[in-house]
Amino acid sequence: MTQAELLAALKSTGLPVAYSAFIETPTTPLPKPPFVTYIFSYSGDMMADNTNYLEINNFQIELYTVKKDLAAEKLVKDKLKELELPYTQTEAWLDDEKLFQNIFEIQLIGG
Repeated sequence: MTQAELLAALKSTGLPVAYSAFIETPTTPLPKPPFVTYIFSYSGDMMADNTNYLEINNFQIELYTVKKDLAAEKLVKDKLKELELPYTQTEAWLDDEKLFQNIFEIQLIGG
C-alpha cells in the first residue's frame, strides 16, 4: 500500500483527513472534531548487502475528538482491519487543546 492509497482509505471513513495538520485559509476553515491527521514517523527498512532491500515506512494515524468517541475510534479501527494493517493504539488527553488524541501506529511495507 502506498501513502496515497492510505490517504484515500482514511478519507473513505467520512472523517476529515490531512497530512500532519489542517491549515486554515480564508475559504477553508479548520474542521470540527472528530478529525484525522497522519504523518510519516520513521523508516525501519530491511537492509541487506549494503542496500535497502525492503521499504518499511512507519506512520502515525491520529484521531482527535472532544470526548471519548468510541464510534469514531471504531471507524478508524475497522478501516485498518479492512486494509489488513495491524496497528498499536495509544490515547492521551491534550489539555491545551481540550481534545482526546488516539494514535494508531502502522507500517506500510514496500510502498
